[in-house]
Amino acid sequence: MKKLILSAIMVVGLAFTAQAQEISKNALGLRLGDNDGFGGEVTYQRGLGDNNRLELDLGWRNSNNYDAVKLAGLYQWVWNIDGGFNWYAGVGGGLANSDYNGNDNNRDGSSTYLFAAGDIGIEYNFDIPLLLSLDFRPEVYFTDDIDKDFGPDIALGIKYQF
Repeated sequence: MKKLILSAIMVVGLAFTAQAQEISKNALGLRLGDNDGFGGEVTYQRGLGDNNRLELDLGWRNSNNYDAVKLAGLYQWVWNIDGGFNWYAGVGGGLANSDYNGNDNNRDGSSTYLFAAGDIGIEYNFDIPLLLSLDFRPEVYFTDDIDKDFGPDIALGIKYQF
């Protein structure tokens, strides 16, 4: 019985590692999403290995009560689903600055704060150097200057790979 369980574990492990995938060494593009206001990010991905990469994002958010600028860094693991489809998950954090625009009576001025972020998504790697992705990025904010401590961010990304 022990040999059967060990053999099953080895076969499953081989199946997960045998799927070849191509992570581009570099990718540059846009990430458009919504986290209490529409915003966009310029995103850069750097492949670090066969199944991991670093993503850096510089973006802005615009809502009724505030405008924000954010810098985020994420370490991501990538797994192949089938052909050009991959899914990925990652962790990271960043720095943000929010400017309140006067529509909220409780806030005025600006605030700079840190945040931690997770990331999970799906992407399609075309035969041409184009990568489309859809991801969910929950963010936890470390500040007393804003009304909330958590922000879910859903975004669509398009990147040029080189």
